[in-house]
Amino acid sequence: MTKLIIAKFGGSAIGVNGINIPTIIQRIQAFKKKSTKIIVVFSAPLTIKKQQIQSMTDVVLDISQKLHNDEIMSLNQIETYKNITKFLQKKYKNHVNELIGSYLTKSKLALEEAKVKNDFSDDIRSRSLAYSGEILMSHVMKYVMQSYGVDSESISFDCWPIITDHNIENANFLLSESTKKIKHIEHLLKNNIAVCIGGFIGKTVEGIMTTYERGGSDRTAVDLGILLHDKYEVEISFEKDSSVVSADPKIVHDELTEIKKLSYNEARLAGMFGMKILDPIVIKEIIENGVEIPLKITNMKNPSRITTIQKKIEYEHVHPLKIVTGKKNCAVLRIESSCVNKLLKSLNTNRRYKEYVVLSPFTKDGIEFARILFLDGNYIKRNERYLLSFDPLANIIYNRGVITVIGDDMWRVQQVVSKIGHSIGNVGVNILNIDAQEETSRIIVIIKDSDNNIEKAINAVHSIKSTIKFI
Repeated sequence: MTKLIIAKFGGSAIGVNGINIPTIIQRIQAFKKKSTKIIVVFSAPLTIKKQQIQSMTDVVLDISQKLHNDEIMSLNQIETYKNITKFLQKKYKNHVNELIGSYLTKSKLALEEAKVKNDFSDDIRSRSLAYSGEILMSHVMKYVMQSYGVDSESISFDCWPIITDHNIENANFLLSESTKKIKHIEHLLKNNIAVCIGGFIGKTVEGIMTTYERGGSDRTAVDLGILLHDKYEVEISFEKDSSVVSADPKIVHDELTEIKKLSYNEARLAGMFGMKILDPIVIKEIIENGVEIPLKITNMKNPSRITTIQKKIEYEHVHPLKIVTGKKNCAVLRIESSCVNKLLKSLNTNRRYKEYVVLSPFTKDGIEFARILFLDGNYIKRNERYLLSFDPLANIIYNRGVITVIGDDMWRVQQVVSKIGHSIGNVGVNILNIDAQEETSRIIVIIKDSDNNIEKAINAVHSIKSTIKFI
């Protein structure tokens, strides 16, 4: 089978005002030298607004909160794309400047529509984000790649291959419908043309623009892999400024270890509980669609440093506590156990929402209560009425943080739970709950999300990792 590499470059990989584009081009040229087919997925670029680094997505979301004419027009003053045009050959510059102007105009028209309707949601939101971010970036990068001698083509929205359901702002991938739309990309690949496409964006069967959740460009890369895995030997490379290490280097500075291999399960848990490796939903989509695709987290500036993510990895003599991570802004729902099944079925089937963990139950006054840990407190605040409709006497506790230790082979570790609890207590952080079972690949510690509790606890747990013995 011919090899196909799908390379995804996120906002931080692109860099502020496209500063990392020369490195991106080097990576694409290296892929092409291997005589492989290539698809490149781009997120929205980073820019500087009011002396702060922001994604173009955040710029538009900020504008949507105000919707004044001067704010909408300020899209014209964003220097990002103007800076990116310096990587173009002279012959492309006029055309690309016109293209940038036309797409930013489409974004502004969507914002004006939101202003008139006083409603920034659904396809208005999708269009304002896509035309200023991912779709525009993919079209601009087509000409940048051509300027460096890479035969490339971008995908117009008319030929969009990612078909989703009608959950416009948090869409779900539809494999059967998307399969009908992949032929254009197949034709380009057959002719050895590098394909550029914007991530995060989907399209309903009727042609309405949709979006995935934040971080959804990862899903675009994986969805394309799912669509093409039976025709090519697919490998997906998430190009970043680092491979995976044992904790967030912005929080932990000492004794970080590089992680060479992760299972699908470990990567999903790490993403779910706060590690910015990849969107955990990509693992769910791979498994649900019955495929097995190798994923790589690649340090784009030092490509020999790679973390490989596979369905299952063989036992190796490495420390079984692989990752220590943390998540802020969580919430715990306490609800009668008799109501839980109906709630979870609704969350999974109707809302397609799975960012939660069912904790151990407790009994009070002869009634059994379940506890559900939700990993996004903002989602719970927006949906309080929906959640409480399943049990009016249920209550929600906000301002919870979660420390999570991850590793499929943690069963080999002696006294792991007691040592983790002891280390957190030693730095003055009160533990509200520990959830761990023999069969699990993760240990969850719930604490109060206040001050710098999360950072203190992560450092405390990571510092004892080297002292823990294992069989």
